[in-house]
Amino acid sequence: MATVRLDQKPRALVRAIPDSYKSALAKFFGSGPQDLDLARMQHQQYREALESCGVSVTMLDADHKHPDCLFVEDQAVIVDGHVLLPVPGHPSRVAEQPPIANFLVSQMGGAQICRMSGDARMDGGDILRLGDLFFVGRSTRTNDLGIEELRDLLSHLGHELRVIDIPDKALHLTSIASTPTDEIILAPEGYLPKDAFGELPENSRVIWMPEEETYGCNTIGLPNNKVLVAKGYPTVLQTLKDLNLETIILDFSEIRAADGSLTCCSLFF
Repeated sequence: MATVRLDQKPRALVRAIPDSYKSALAKFFGSGPQDLDLARMQHQQYREALESCGVSVTMLDADHKHPDCLFVEDQAVIVDGHVLLPVPGHPSRVAEQPPIANFLVSQMGGAQICRMSGDARMDGGDILRLGDLFFVGRSTRTNDLGIEELRDLLSHLGHELRVIDIPDKALHLTSIASTPTDEIILAPEGYLPKDAFGELPENSRVIWMPEEETYGCNTIGLPNNKVLVAKGYPTVLQTLKDLNLETIILDFSEIRAADGSLTCCSLFF
């Protein structure tokens, strides 16, 4: 989940992998999952890695009618105790949201819940937070009406929102960028112009990775200088180590096969 700072990650929501997972949407990183048992093992290792870093993890049951239901990041935008429930950008994913919404309402007592409506569309995977600065990807899953509803919420909370156009060869903003710390953005060359993120706050910067390590640019920063990183991306791994971060490497091959990344599989609250 890319809309919370490092100090806002005591709990995480994940969702079990459904029996129908081999039918998950896939276009960008993979051609579709093939090994359901391996996917579930990798998902279990992901949960265990979060728990080893002190995160309390709750797992919702899978919805076997919805192959992509494990990608919970897209179904809610959580910002400073407020929850925006977007209309997902792909029609097949709209019905995944109710159990997630019900869980958040039950667990986040006093949280303000708002829902997108009309023709607004957004996937949570298109949002990235750097400290108190937010970026949103205009993509095939997130449109201008959805962006304006997000802007209304962030303006109310005193946060700035910047829009980044996502190229056709990428799914979401978080498919190609992440914040392993509250001051660093990792992003791959070949997808975005070097000025895409604009002028950043003092002590913040973008670190550009080789295009062939695009998938590895999706990381999850956690408290105590820990960071989850996908296996197989040596430049990303060394960069994180050079930042004095403790890396926890996860094989996510069967999640990647469904265009999923590390952040896709959790909601922090």
